[in-house]
Amino acid sequence: MPRTGPLLATPPEQWDQRVEADRRNPALAYRDGTFKFEELAKLRAKENLEEQIKLPTKQKRYDACQRAMAEMARVFKEVRPDVAVLVGNDQMEVFEDANIPAFMVCFGDSVDNIPFSEEQKKRLPPGIEIAEPNHHGRTAQSYPGHPELGRYLIEKLVQRDFDVAASARLPQSASSNISGLPHAYGFIYRRIMQENFVPAVPFFINTFYPPNQPSVRRCFSLGKALADAIASWDADLRVAVIGSGGMSHFVVDEELDRAFLDAMKRKDAEALISIPPYNFRSGTSELKNWIPVAGAMKEVGLDMTVVEYQPLYRSAAGTGSGMAFAYWR
Repeated sequence: MPRTGPLLATPPEQWDQRVEADRRNPALAYRDGTFKFEELAKLRAKENLEEQIKLPTKQKRYDACQRAMAEMARVFKEVRPDVAVLVGNDQMEVFEDANIPAFMVCFGDSVDNIPFSEEQKKRLPPGIEIAEPNHHGRTAQSYPGHPELGRYLIEKLVQRDFDVAASARLPQSASSNISGLPHAYGFIYRRIMQENFVPAVPFFINTFYPPNQPSVRRCFSLGKALADAIASWDADLRVAVIGSGGMSHFVVDEELDRAFLDAMKRKDAEALISIPPYNFRSGTSELKNWIPVAGAMKEVGLDMTVVEYQPLYRSAAGTGSGMAFAYWR
């Protein structure tokens, strides 16, 4: 389970490119409140976050994340599954307001990872383009899908009362940020699989956008149903379930992140389900990409290894991203 995010591919001395956007954001979500940047800085003044944004500290945390990603890639290569189910979310990269499914399985023959056009680059917020090598190459690339497994998962999940949307191809729109694979999935191919691509089934969860985000309980139940479906599949193939999503962001909450990781490591479903819903807002909603994986791994009895956790702060207000990397085997 890797964490994806722009800071992982941005040199620490350039992290402040994103701070201007933080300052302009009038609704920074943190715990049970919503704050302006100055309000958040005042609220968190006692945490002495000025120390966290000094360059040596940022560089140390960044380097630890690079080592963690290398370890995740090593484990993937060592395990070498035959097929993978990729659990992630979209951020208006392929879906639009006209159609945002709560759950969607892409069962096509392939998925395309298409880099930004020059026109799309002009629309990007500061600090995003520099991170794109983590998600997209210089040229378009096509990755193999697994239609048989994709269709099978859809059928089995519907039988378990999950109304899963189905698509043989990813939507494309001129107004989208990209016309291909969202960054949550591109990260897995480029930083975890690297050149060891295997056929994969992208599984989408709407973590971000009201009003139809699935609950934590629903996401955990989905993981259990997903594990049962894979176990019942009549194919002599090794299947990996890989999640891609953030810990707390765009405001770092170390207490939440550590409690969340601890609950998953202990396979404590009730502890996960009891986390107050207000925590799953904004970027932190991507924790819901971890939860189905945790539910699936509990169902099959695998233990979790946390490779690394690092809080990457980019401002004294606590804005930034929590980064965690873990696997079950």
